[in-house]
Amino acid sequence: MNLSLFIAAASIFGAVVVLLADLHRRRLTLTRSSGWRVLSVLDVLSLAVTAGAVLGLLMALVPSAISRRVLPLDSSAVWAALAGIVIAVVLWSEGRQQMRFQRPWGIIFGEWLVLVGVCLFLVTALFNPSPFVPQGLTLKILCILAVVAGGALIAVVVIPFMRRYEGLRILDRFPEQGESVQTEYTPPTPECPHPELWRMLDSQTTEVEVIDFLKSLVTTVKPNLVVETGTFLAYSTIKMAEGLRENGFGKIITIESDPAIFAKAKERIDASGLGQWIEYRNESSMETQIDGTIDILFSDSHMRGREQEIRRFLPWVKPRGLILIHDASSHFQIVREAALRLEQEGLISVVLLPTPRGLVIAQRREGRE
Repeated sequence: MNLSLFIAAASIFGAVVVLLADLHRRRLTLTRSSGWRVLSVLDVLSLAVTAGAVLGLLMALVPSAISRRVLPLDSSAVWAALAGIVIAVVLWSEGRQQMRFQRPWGIIFGEWLVLVGVCLFLVTALFNPSPFVPQGLTLKILCILAVVAGGALIAVVVIPFMRRYEGLRILDRFPEQGESVQTEYTPPTPECPHPELWRMLDSQTTEVEVIDFLKSLVTTVKPNLVVETGTFLAYSTIKMAEGLRENGFGKIITIESDPAIFAKAKERIDASGLGQWIEYRNESSMETQIDGTIDILFSDSHMRGREQEIRRFLPWVKPRGLILIHDASSHFQIVREAALRLEQEGLISVVLLPTPRGLVIAQRREGRE
């Protein structure tokens, strides 16, 4: 096999290996259409093409490196390969963020156009002539066009993505990506320096370990009434209902204000077989009415409304009842400060659990013996 065929074979091999790895982590297959669209195809191919090009460049450098017994730093191929490695790392990282519903489809392809355009332009300018990169004004114009097109695509996909509420962005992509357990993505905090030890389903759903804890709390406390605000995709709702089923009594009222999210939650609850333990409501937690007293209140709605929400529900909570407040880590100051403010006012007693997103366990002070 001559050198050209060997380099081509290496490039194809590298591209295929990275493509398969990327499809595997994204849970995309060629046998089903879910998750496939023009922009997602371009995102996946961008990384694969980059990996193939890098491996091809590295293979092309082997004869020169062997003969000179040193890496030829004066060669454009060396710097192009290094740039390609950096681009591949960036694209792989962005793919991970896409899996966490933190990036829109198309952003990887847009970034690829920008990065490749800039790198080719620089290689062309710095290494003239270069045996690996075609020369001439045409290539430079194409590089500029790639950068402009990539920037335009990024703006087109990112602006509407950022304007849309995160929960709805997850809801949009949920049918495509489905449910998967991943490493918790929130940044470290002083109280929880290793969030990667926890697991998550998405950036809005409560940590997997905390959801399991909620079920254990239900089976331990044996509540008659649980009230949850912020149903979202009903993971915690269903888990707590499993605890009620094990107890053999009780009910959970779960409240979700967004109609689209509520519809998806209702669908999941109806399919769970736990409907007799769950009452779902599509309304604001600031307007809903509760008959009876609350044994467990789990506050997990929009962060800015948590304090007023807890103040409203507090008279319904039993003196020995439990108040759980999610997203109370030092990373989410608004919820943490609200919980501590309620404690300073003498309304509740607070324990801050050091989970990645933070969980408050509290009780009313008034009436507690």
